[in-house]
Amino acid sequence: MWRHAARRSSAQIRRSGVMSSSSSPAAPAAAAGAAVPGPCIVHKRGTDILHDPWFNKDTAFPMTERDRLGLRGLLPPRVMSFEQQYDRFSESTPSTPPNFRPRDHLISAALPNVACDALAACCVAVNSFRSLEHNTRGEPDTIVALAKWRILNRLHDRNETLYYRVLIDNIKDFAPIIYTPTVGLVCENYSGLFRRPRGMYFSAKDKGEMMSMIYNWPAEKVDMIVVTDGSRILGLGDLGVQGIGIPIGKLDVYVAAAGINPQKVLPIMLDVGTNNTKLLEDKLYLGLRQPRLEGEEYLSVVDEFMEAVHARWPKAVVQFEDFQMKWAFETLQRYRNRFCMFNDDVQGTAGVALAGLLGAVRAQGRPLSDFTKQKIVVVGAGSAGIGVLNMAKQAMLRMPGINRSGEGHNQFWVLDKDGLITKSRKGLDPAVARYARGFGPEEVQDLHEGASLVEVVRKVKPHVLLGLSGVGGIFNEEVLKAMKESDSPRPAIFAMSNPTTKAECTPEDVFKYVGDNAVFASGSPFSNVTLGNGRQGYANQANNMYLFPGIGLGALLSGARHITDGMLQSAAECIRHITARVGAAVVRAAVDEDLAEGRCDVDARDLKSMTEADTVDFVARKMWYPIYSPLVNDK
Repeated sequence: MWRHAARRSSAQIRRSGVMSSSSSPAAPAAAAGAAVPGPCIVHKRGTDILHDPWFNKDTAFPMTERDRLGLRGLLPPRVMSFEQQYDRFSESTPSTPPNFRPRDHLISAALPNVACDALAACCVAVNSFRSLEHNTRGEPDTIVALAKWRILNRLHDRNETLYYRVLIDNIKDFAPIIYTPTVGLVCENYSGLFRRPRGMYFSAKDKGEMMSMIYNWPAEKVDMIVVTDGSRILGLGDLGVQGIGIPIGKLDVYVAAAGINPQKVLPIMLDVGTNNTKLLEDKLYLGLRQPRLEGEEYLSVVDEFMEAVHARWPKAVVQFEDFQMKWAFETLQRYRNRFCMFNDDVQGTAGVALAGLLGAVRAQGRPLSDFTKQKIVVVGAGSAGIGVLNMAKQAMLRMPGINRSGEGHNQFWVLDKDGLITKSRKGLDPAVARYARGFGPEEVQDLHEGASLVEVVRKVKPHVLLGLSGVGGIFNEEVLKAMKESDSPRPAIFAMSNPTTKAECTPEDVFKYVGDNAVFASGSPFSNVTLGNGRQGYANQANNMYLFPGIGLGALLSGARHITDGMLQSAAECIRHITARVGAAVVRAAVDEDLAEGRCDVDARDLKSMTEADTVDFVARKMWYPIYSPLVNDK
């Protein structure tokens, strides 16, 4: 069975500031430390409740609720506790059996390896393999990953409270299933995997109707929105409407890591068409069959969407996700001072990368002030790469001893598909041009426009090699051997592209070619590497899933009008701590920048008077935790 962590005791739950059910706000009873959460008023009865994952408890409805809600006779007579349901799901869900080969003619060979109590669940998964093989080109690892995703997705469709408890208790095992790398597979195959909708879809065909259609969402209050236009999904490119899997996965992490109430989150797809010919020719494709809108036509759709969201939920935090570079920067500049929003690729990834870069300085045994002396080669000049450069430069300018007129640029060498970017390059995007290398006396000699990655690494001897290229394996043997000659005693290699297949290199290659003293981090999960003599090479994960939940939580609880670079830098400096501390850091930054207006039962004056410890406690108490709440019908 899938491994699960020991579940929290009631006392531990109370200390962590548990809210009540998936539907109710932080009830006074919970805040006071009562073991029983406050009641939740519902507007449904009978099968309508059983078919609503927000309220459904399956066999855990007590008899009094069954009578009160018209459920008697609609469920088996035995009443199971939440813990019994949890154990039943865990024990009936199979792990990947040894020698498992999901082919029709090999199923009989695989089944003997499955524990008897997991046989039924395995058969369900096996019955799905025919369609999964079509979607995954028959690759066993991807088939198994999608099978696990389907099992979790079915639970999500049926019972959200149980789903999120399973996710929270097993976040290490399940994060790669609901988020990278499996979410990339889900997006690639979304139209074939689609069974029931989740979230909302705003398309170019809805122009002029968005202000009314936003009220089709049943929740009266939404705190957190993740939106994508599907134009640059992970390292997979334009996936059109199939990119909806990213907002869904991101918000699952928000709920599990940041304690955002799942009834108050909303994944959204902005469908403005696709330029992916394969999708346009796919008879199963569920999105608009038209080329992408461009220019003012595109912006008018996004403008109307943002105005509609703000009209209904003016305090909601909106996270832009996986927009292609030109629109990522354009929309960030267009909306950041009007709405409470941020772009995760430009700012979230940058925050995680900054935390990693600062960690690399510490790993060298040097003071953080030496960050200004680090030589950093960045491969990838898209929205994520430029976002990292912007935040790293800002961090450098905050440190003593650096010329604020622009000296921070001298620490970076940026490459794209055409090689090293210099000032002689024509037609550069302004966001990229500021990092183009010049030809002054401070430059590394003999480095020309378009110089190859190997050439740059050999001549610069960087402390850090940072990959955000989306090109799998670009840090090859020759490049990594060149990094071994780095000026750093502990050269750092960050392969941050997602999913795993797009990672610039593997930890095995890093420790093999650079040496045991290397520091490695990746955007997708890898296993640690055995180096011999009982030592391990650590495959650290530098994914923005460790940052964005705390950013969203802190912005939400502070009632911040905008999300600023100062908040993001505060979060990056605190990332090694738990989400509550990241959220608290964002709250404090919002207060310091006089942007906090207060939220929930705390106003701006209360926030200003809180100590750092008080702020952490406040954030922790507002984090939702999945337990069943008594349901009361309003009729």
